[in-house]
Amino acid sequence: MSTAQPSFTHALTTSSAPLVLDGGMSNQLESMGHDLSDDLWSARLLAEEPEAIVAAHLAYYEAGADVAITASYQATFEGFARHGIGRDRAAELLARSVELAREAARRARAGGITRPLWVAASAGPYGAMLADGSEYRGRYGLDVAALEAFHRPRLEVLAAAGPDVLALETVPDADEARALLRAVRGLPVPAWLSYTITGDRTRAGQPLEEAFALLADVDEIVAVGVNCCDPHDVTAAVEVAARVTGKPVVVYPNSGEVWDAEARDWRGRSVFTPERAADWRGAGATLIGGCCRVGPDAIAHVAAGLRP
Repeated sequence: MSTAQPSFTHALTTSSAPLVLDGGMSNQLESMGHDLSDDLWSARLLAEEPEAIVAAHLAYYEAGADVAITASYQATFEGFARHGIGRDRAAELLARSVELAREAARRARAGGITRPLWVAASAGPYGAMLADGSEYRGRYGLDVAALEAFHRPRLEVLAAAGPDVLALETVPDADEARALLRAVRGLPVPAWLSYTITGDRTRAGQPLEEAFALLADVDEIVAVGVNCCDPHDVTAAVEVAARVTGKPVVVYPNSGEVWDAEARDWRGRSVFTPERAADWRGAGATLIGGCCRVGPDAIAHVAAGLRP
């Protein structure tokens, strides 16, 4: 990370205003005309159109985001292998995801942005690799050891690429959280872990009190929270996360539309608003942004509302 700015962890715990996260990578790429219909999703562009990913990150930095999440959510050794991409090349693409976000930050600074800019390396759940919607269910039939073995090699590569933080995101199941906590032990980069939830439970059905309690005493985890969920469910989750863990809270829900995995399309309408973001701040969130179907315009409004 740059020596000209504080560490991500320092900023997260000392900033007078919440840090602003970016929005959905896939919807921004699709709005730019890119087809993400295969099972690699935005990760395919790491190899085929890396400049598009830089442009997507830059759009969010210019909109007011302090933190960009890399296009590695669905980038896994196993997923790349299904497309004939070997392990060495897959590792290069994982590292490239961090490099592309760094390049976007450089361009943002060259364009006149002076605030600190951070890069969060995304690591999606096991279900994201399956590309069948199971990240919204959990309960994959694998034990904690098998899930740890899946996650650790990818996290090692991402950490070595030098992001400011690892984003262990869209975790649907407390068992997968246990695996991720084991997988980040000893890595040289801090991490946040965010569950995807329905109401007051993980997608797999565990109470949030129990799910967040797993994270409370893990030094590698510097923030906890929720993402890829309905905005209606966020405020109560923030309160639970803050009370149970005592850690900074990260939130970045979807627009409120619902993903239809069979049709591979979104249904419903957006209920993501700057007013809701202010409520999340009031509940204790210190890192706030959007996930699927939340674009640069929405992030610009959130940033304007959260900054002094």
